[in-house]
Amino acid sequence: MKAADLPLLGSLSRPTIHPDGSRAVFSQVHADFSADDYVGQLFTVALAGEPAPRRITRGFRDSAPRFSPDGSLIGFLRADAGGAAQLHVVDAAGGEPVTVTDAVLGVSDFRWHPDGDRIAFLARVPEQGRYGTVAGLSADSEPARRFDTLRYRSNGVGYTSDRRVHVFLAVVPDVWGEPTPAVAPSVTDAPQAQSGNPPGSAPTPDLLDPASFASGVPVARQLTEGDFDHSGLAFSPDGSRLLTISARQAERYTDLRSEVVELTLRDSTDTASNETIAPLRTVVPAAQNLSISALASAEDGTLWLLATDVGASGRDFVGRVTALYRSGVSLDGSAPIRVTDPNQTDQDLLDLDATGGICLLTDGSVLVLTGRRGRVELVRVEREGRVQSLDCGATVAASMDACGDAVVVAVQSARTTGDLVLIHPGLTGSHASETPPKRLTDFSLALRATGLIPGIELTVTGRDGYPVHGWVHTPAGPGPHPVLLTIHGGPFAQYTGALLDETQVYVDAGYAVVLCNPRGSSGYGQAHGRAIRQRMGTLDLADVLDFLAGALSAEPTLDAHRVGIMGGSYGGYLTAWTIAHEHRFAAAIVERGFLDPQGFVGTSDIGDFFGDEYAGTDAALLQAQSPQFLVGRVTTPTLVLHSAQDLRCPLSQGERYYAALKRGGVESELVVFPGENHDLSRTGHPRHRLQRFEIILDWWARHLPSATNHRSKDDRDPHHEHPVS
Repeated sequence: MKAADLPLLGSLSRPTIHPDGSRAVFSQVHADFSADDYVGQLFTVALAGEPAPRRITRGFRDSAPRFSPDGSLIGFLRADAGGAAQLHVVDAAGGEPVTVTDAVLGVSDFRWHPDGDRIAFLARVPEQGRYGTVAGLSADSEPARRFDTLRYRSNGVGYTSDRRVHVFLAVVPDVWGEPTPAVAPSVTDAPQAQSGNPPGSAPTPDLLDPASFASGVPVARQLTEGDFDHSGLAFSPDGSRLLTISARQAERYTDLRSEVVELTLRDSTDTASNETIAPLRTVVPAAQNLSISALASAEDGTLWLLATDVGASGRDFVGRVTALYRSGVSLDGSAPIRVTDPNQTDQDLLDLDATGGICLLTDGSVLVLTGRRGRVELVRVEREGRVQSLDCGATVAASMDACGDAVVVAVQSARTTGDLVLIHPGLTGSHASETPPKRLTDFSLALRATGLIPGIELTVTGRDGYPVHGWVHTPAGPGPHPVLLTIHGGPFAQYTGALLDETQVYVDAGYAVVLCNPRGSSGYGQAHGRAIRQRMGTLDLADVLDFLAGALSAEPTLDAHRVGIMGGSYGGYLTAWTIAHEHRFAAAIVERGFLDPQGFVGTSDIGDFFGDEYAGTDAALLQAQSPQFLVGRVTTPTLVLHSAQDLRCPLSQGERYYAALKRGGVESELVVFPGENHDLSRTGHPRHRLQRFEIILDWWARHLPSATNHRSKDDRDPHHEHPVS
């Protein structure tokens, strides 16, 4: 696989199964260099017989499909080129989609009402006068922003305090009825002169309100208001209440706790009524010390939650595993019951995927995802906590839906970046037993044709006897091959055995790639994840260096004398920290790094808590874990990669580190990508992702050439215009 093959990497949405169990619908999205964006459509595939997926929409980027409760409609999000995603519905049998929303900043999530006549959705509500709400008023001309908290921005979003995420309810339009055209402008719509305008002068521009013109879409009722964000949606079984996650406690700007609030809905579907904001009560209060990431409401009224216990301080998140909780039918504010690892005494606690969601099963159990030693597995959890692992035939389960005894799972493996499989787990009370997974799609056929290199799984015993788990990927041929030690971000994240574009591109360029999950990573229990709390750069440094030594010893085709090191985010941190202590590396790449814990506060969107919890607050302790403080020790040629709009590890982190390298006489280069945020390598503009790979390979060609990635004597350095030696 080469960098130019990025469009072959497709990702699948959560699948949705028709209520009759006959088929599943999903979206497949991939990069497109021509559009310099991500494009994709909805597909359908039958669950019986020979699978034959087919495309059923033709939008620019269609995603997140969900069947209506009776299966007659499909709701989904559609984004046009350069536009925000809007909610649409379409006849499940086929037809032209009908637009449901025209939210200024787009829709991020939605759920069908149990009756199927309404849809709840989440959308950011811009403060009037900002974000295009006033025609002709540019961002540079907006009023000044005033803040009195430490949290007011988010990576990938920007300012948040003037565009909170709120809950809406819309009536589902009649997709079979006559379309409603938008109302044409009329002279009666012109704004009237105000008392402050001289006679005959032009009307004040900010009196123009685009929302006052009918758009032809249903009127949505805003159910929540105030200086609060919301995430997740779940209707009660009878549809009279709507549950969502928020944080309304006084300490919400200084802690990480969240709440579940319940909105009471009127029976009427009249969303245009003057009665808009729904009556609200808190059913899981912040006093439970939970950071809640997902919720689901079962048919018996049980509320299921994915949440992390952040302790009495409300901030103790480092290495804390996510667990499954449930609340009783009454939802009286009592403490939810922890279902997975309720005693919390096992050092290898089940580490659930906070972003994987909760899938309800007909027997009262639920499906969730759990990280485990470089895998993400699908598990079924019964009400009292019994856990059953389900075989999906893949390394990583990404999302799922269930109908009856059928479960469709989006998966990834060493041979695919996204496909669907069908499994039958054999539920309690069912006569069917668990059956082997059936593959429903094969979207990575062209990708496999590029020549993918599987990894060799390896466990190395470290200097203190601790096992370090990871992989080695080697190019074809006898070697010896130059080696790249790559370090993941997080740090509470994990490399898996699934296909990773970074690894495949570097292996294709002639490099052996060594990657592991040192202490601090997820997937190996809570003790493993918390081991580096307020001692970053200690056990994790030892683990990556010991794994490298073990890989070099185990694989004779690796050249132990020609090694480079690279990493992003926390991986950028550990790369910078390593080259301040080890000078064996031919060169380094420090990307979007957490490099200066003291400078992180006040500049990062997580700066008010991340560094405090991971590195501490004592000045001497911070210096003892700061790559910026030790940059004077670095002699390794270093490429610093960063994005201009990175609000997680701000550009200033990279700029100060680069300046110190330059002032210290270290060969170094700074690359800044305009318009990109912290997620450039994953979701950045496709052309920038391609250019990033080209810059990285150029750096290695200069400092760690391989048989297939090198510069000839006549090549000229594009930065200094002299022949390359």
